[in-house]
Amino acid sequence: MTDEIWKRAEVDSPCVKICVIHPEARLCVGCYRSIDEIGAWSRMTPEARRAVMADLPARAPRLVRRRGGRAGRLEG
Repeated sequence: MTDEIWKRAEVDSPCVKICVIHPEARLCVGCYRSIDEIGAWSRMTPEARRAVMADLPARAPRLVRRRGGRAGRLEG
């Protein structure tokens, strides 16, 4: 199966297929949408989707990324 099947003439999804919800921020660490936004995306109007897309860059700093492994040990 390819993604070409799902291409439509509408506002593209910001999904990057890294679907993990940050426990404190309650946002996806891949696309920065909330669970509610992800669930409602297919039913949103193009205007509502554009509004979410415009807000996503401001959400990135809200996610504190934990670093594990060697990089985490070197920072501490």
